[in-house]
Order: sequence, then C-alpha cells, then structure tokens
Amino acid sequence: MTRLRHLVTRLPPAGAIAVIYVAARLTTTGFFLLAAQLSGPASRFGTRPSLGALAMGWDAQWYWTIAYSGYPSTLPTDAAGTVAENAWAFMPIYPWVSNTLGAVVGGYPVAAPVVSLIAGYLACLALAALLRSRLDRAATLWAVAFFAAGPLAAIFQIGYAESLFLLWLLLALLVVERRRWWWLYALVPLLAFTRPGVLAFSLFLALYGIWRFARRRTDPLPPAQIVHIVVSGLLAAALGLFWPLITGAATGDPQAYLHTELAWRRSWIGDHGGFVPFDGAVRAAALWFELGGLPSWLGPAALVTVIVAVASVLIFSKHVRRLGVPTRLWSTSYLLYLLAVFFPQSSTFRLLLPLAPLTGALAAPRSTPWRVSVLLAGLVAQAGWIVAMYAFGNTYWQVP
Repeated sequence: MTRLRHLVTRLPPAGAIAVIYVAARLTTTGFFLLAAQLSGPASRFGTRPSLGALAMGWDAQWYWTIAYSGYPSTLPTDAAGTVAENAWAFMPIYPWVSNTLGAVVGGYPVAAPVVSLIAGYLACLALAALLRSRLDRAATLWAVAFFAAGPLAAIFQIGYAESLFLLWLLLALLVVERRRWWWLYALVPLLAFTRPGVLAFSLFLALYGIWRFARRRTDPLPPAQIVHIVVSGLLAAALGLFWPLITGAATGDPQAYLHTELAWRRSWIGDHGGFVPFDGAVRAAALWFELGGLPSWLGPAALVTVIVAVASVLIFSKHVRRLGVPTRLWSTSYLLYLLAVFFPQSSTFRLLLPLAPLTGALAAPRSTPWRVSVLLAGLVAQAGWIVAMYAFGNTYWQVP
C-alpha cells in the first residue's frame, strides 16, 4: 500500500489515475475469480463459470441482443397478454459502440467489457478534473480510488452501459462547472441514448439556471449563458421524451416504452394500474419491509427518514458543501428523478453510481486512517456484492 501510494504521488495525474484504476480492476477480477470458484449448481451461472460468462450476464444479454438483432417491431407479451420485458428498455449507443469494436477485437462478448473498461478509466479522469478545483491532489486521487474500487466497481468490467453513461455525465458536469456550454449539445444526446437519466440532467440545468440567476449580481450571468442553459435544458427534456416516441413509432403502440418499463415492476407487485410518479418508491419500500417480515407501513416511514437524512447531508455537510453548488444540485436532481420514476430493487444500488461526484466528500477529510477505512469498506462491499450476485445468485434480491 505504501509503495503504491508513493508511486501514485510521483506520477502525473493521468498516470496516477491509471495506476489506481488498473489496481482496482485487478482486485475486481480477483473477486470475480473467487465468485467463479464459489459458484455451484444452485447459482444462475452454474458451476465454475468463466469470467466471460460473468461479464456478459444479466442486462449485458439485452445489450448483446440489441447489437445482434436490433429492437422488436412487435412487443412481446406474457400469458396474460400484457407487455413482457424486452429490449426497448435499453438504449442503443452502448451496444452500437461495442458491436463496432467487436468487428475488430473478436466479437461482441469481448468488445463490450473492453468498452466498459476504457469508459471507466476515462470517467475516472473526468471525475478527477471535476473535483480538482474543489479538492487538493491527494483528496482528488482518493476520491477516484473510492470510485474505481467502490461497492459497485464491477460495473467497470462487465457488459453494462453504466461506464459509458458515467463518462458522458461526468464530462457534462465538468463543462457546466467550467461553463463550456457548446459541449453540452454533443454530450446531452449521448446521455439520452446511452441510459435513462437525461431528464434528471434537464432538472439539474433548470435548478442551476435558477441558482445562477439568483446570484447574478455577484456572479454575472450574460445573456449568452442564459440561452445556453435554457436551450440545453430544453434539449435534455426533449430527448428524454424522444426515446418513448421512437419506441411508439417503431412498435405501433404509443405507450410501448412505458409498458416495457412497467413490465419489470409487474414481476414484483403484479398489475399495479400504471405509472404514477413517486408511487414506485413508496410501493417498493412497503414491499421490502413486508418481505422482511416487518409491518409494511414501516417502509414508507423509513423512506421518509432516508429522504430527510440525505437532504440534510446535501444541505449541511461541510464536506459535501465543499464540492460546490452544481454537484449538490446534480445530486438532488438525480435522487428526485430516481424517487419519481424507479421501483427500488436489488439493482437500484448500481443506479446510484451517477452520484459519483459525492466521493469527493468522503475523500475530503485529511485523516489517512479514515480514507483507508473508506477504501477497505468499499472493497469489502464490492466482494460481497459480486459473490452474492454472481456466485450465489438464485433469488429475487440477487439481481445485479
């Protein structure tokens, strides 16, 4: 650990981050090898699966399907005639990029994890650039280490779109921080068609614009910047609604995307009567407490407690405040978005990855024992997540 720290401190930023990232990926690979050894007949992956099989499990299969055969023109239905889970829930940029690279490196199953690996490193560079104006070099590198080796760091080397989405997102937050507005017109479409979440970015730009307008006397807000903030925010909102329009046009069902997304929720709570904002979070909270043998009413109460606690941290924590208002506004916007549209389940943990800039708050305290403890806690949680989801995964709460 000491030698690695000395090496990192002597290298230029990109090199130091590369060392951190490679060390994190080797560690994650070790956890996957452990999971493969522990995996048995009861696991969804069977006895001693290969690393390739683990990397291409679960949602990676949907992206592979899109790359191989595109999207269905007719929505599949279950025995009851309702829309079943299908590829329209997943955006096209990641499988298209992976499929293009696959023509060079030996096929999609090889290319998809490579795209995730490369995007993950570039996302680490973007995170460091975002935090560098708020933290010193040491704290910035520790934040990158927490990000690269955190509980969900397996995402950086499996066939999921999160790495690529995080790259676009962190770059978009960086250009807002630096006020390089023209870049948003390229990054917002990339966000919109890589993973769901661009509507949260639209909300972020709206809140950011209000904040900038309120302090225009101390931080001038030229008309050109107002135009960029408004137009890019409207672009993000429009593109957030454009994929459902594409899905409807391609299938002949105007509600195709909504029905598709609700198909995943239906497997948990049955026919729930359609989408109502924030209803999914409340229902899921009650369900999880009920599954745990506790009164279901405790779920919503716990949800309110968590919301109040998180809001308090975003508003009052000195380490979070140190990261700047834009990061706090993004975190607020994204959490509100998740509460409004998602049904919390086991895969919700990876949906929290876009809160990556908050790793800066964990790295801000100068205590080395604290930083080492946070890093070790992330590694332990990562090992537990990989083993639970891949080695022993065989029930409803073990879906990565």
